[in-house]
Amino acid sequence: AALLSLTRTAAHDLGPHGITVNMVSGGLLRTTDASSATPEAVFDLIASMTPLRRVTTPAEFADAVLFFLSPWGRAVTGQNLVVDCGLVKD
Repeated sequence: AALLSLTRTAAHDLGPHGITVNMVSGGLLRTTDASSATPEAVFDLIASMTPLRRVTTPAEFADAVLFFLSPWGRAVTGQNLVVDCGLVKD
């Protein structure tokens, strides 16, 4: 919540200068240094709870960041994009 508040405050303050500020968040990524010790059963359990029936990869997470860096994200600011194959529900 604190990071989202910071993101929205920065978006408000920097928007008049043409600067967008967004946040990308996700859960467990398959497989990074941080998740390398995670048992396969945990990945399988998380995958079973997502609508896409899989765990997000680092490349998929990076794709979301690239969206914000691209011209297609130029009108998006102060937002949090959750990249987790649909695991988190509002």
